[in-house]
Amino acid sequence: MGETNPSTRLNTTLHYQFIDRPEQLTPLFAALDRCTEIALDTEADNLFRYRTRVCLLQIQAAGEIYLVDLLADMALDRLWPRLAAKPLIMHGSDYDLRLLWEFCRFQPLSLFDTMFAAQLLNIPRFGLAALLQQNFGVELDKDHQKANWSQRPLDQDMLDYAAMDVFHLLALRDRLRDELIKLGRLEWFEQKCRWQIEVGRDGFSAPDENAWRITGSERLRGRGLPVLHAIWQWRESWAEKINTPPFKVVGNEMLGRIARAADEERPIEEVLYLNLGRRHDRLFPSLAEAVRKGFATDPHTLPRRERRREFAPMSPDELARQDRLKADRDRLALALNIDPTLIATRSQLVLIARDPSSIETVLLPWQAQLLKAEPAWKS
Repeated sequence: MGETNPSTRLNTTLHYQFIDRPEQLTPLFAALDRCTEIALDTEADNLFRYRTRVCLLQIQAAGEIYLVDLLADMALDRLWPRLAAKPLIMHGSDYDLRLLWEFCRFQPLSLFDTMFAAQLLNIPRFGLAALLQQNFGVELDKDHQKANWSQRPLDQDMLDYAAMDVFHLLALRDRLRDELIKLGRLEWFEQKCRWQIEVGRDGFSAPDENAWRITGSERLRGRGLPVLHAIWQWRESWAEKINTPPFKVVGNEMLGRIARAADEERPIEEVLYLNLGRRHDRLFPSLAEAVRKGFATDPHTLPRRERRREFAPMSPDELARQDRLKADRDRLALALNIDPTLIATRSQLVLIARDPSSIETVLLPWQAQLLKAEPAWKS
């Protein structure tokens, strides 16, 4: 169906086509075939499901906006090659590209990420909503960032919001690209975008066997660790069973509170009722069983965290090299008026300090070139 939404803030009318039937794909394919570039965004349901689904694809092509319902019963095998054949303009593409790679092994030909551009221009507020407000006087409804995009039908204001995500991307790209050229940073930016395309093929990391070690678990020494392990596994099982994100079953704060109480050698009944009460009537019996399982588990039988090379203590020479690298980085960032982490993050500095020959693989070419030009690098 075609949708129209007048906006006094825009002084224009936002037109788009919502596609949820196979026969509606024809005009989209025609637009993709004749356009020279595409603005793209996605909406997912990661806040509402255990396993994230990509629910909506927003496309601007040849001056038209199309919202493709990825949950509808449509064959999209002719869509992805068309999208991959044209340069893409996106904002904050990392999550979207990883999501689309896992969804259908989609990888773009080239990319212009407006968030990366804003960061290299040292624009303090580089979120899309802030950039649209700064450049076009447009205000996005941030409430929809946490909306349930798997619900059907989608509300009219949700569709309007989704369309607005790509409506201004080409014009925003033009403004940011001009500024990058003025500062001589376009090549830096393009290196970052090429890198993002490559790492997008990594998808999302597999579940970490140590993910149960939530913040604060390093302070647990006794019974608290096996209790935490047991109730974390319990939460994962329930989240998968009822198809909801784990934090919606029980938050990390409660997991930590139960584990700390167990670590203090309190009686199991006290751990259960003082921390849980009867607020989770449906979950209480199985959670209580998990706590008892933790009490009965020997802490020494838990999976051990392997000591990885990067966690080994650094030598005095390596620490001194890291300090020199950080000083060089910070001085360069100040002169360039950019965030220091855009040149190298702390973890990258550690890797280079341990093995200076790795700088070409750890950093992008422009980042490595900047650091290697500093006198301290040669010392």
